[in-house]
Amino acid sequence: MKKICMLLLALVLTACEKPAPTDTVESLVANPERLKEVERLCRADHAKMGDTLCNAASEARRRRFMGDGKGKYTPQPGPQN
Repeated sequence: MKKICMLLLALVLTACEKPAPTDTVESLVANPERLKEVERLCRADHAKMGDTLCNAASEARRRRFMGDGKGKYTPQPGPQN
């Protein structure tokens, strides 16, 4: 009985744990301070941060710099001469 109570207590405490923040490309684009922090952490320890988060930070930096790709100089499909 004591083991069951300890197991239930462990499950309850695990369920109460704060979830890890999920950083997406869009959230990093919208929050430049968080983007800088993630980039710094990726430079310091890429293996710990993981490819997914570091790639998201890279894509967010590209989107902030280049925009959405719909600029006035982007070639538009049209009639060929």
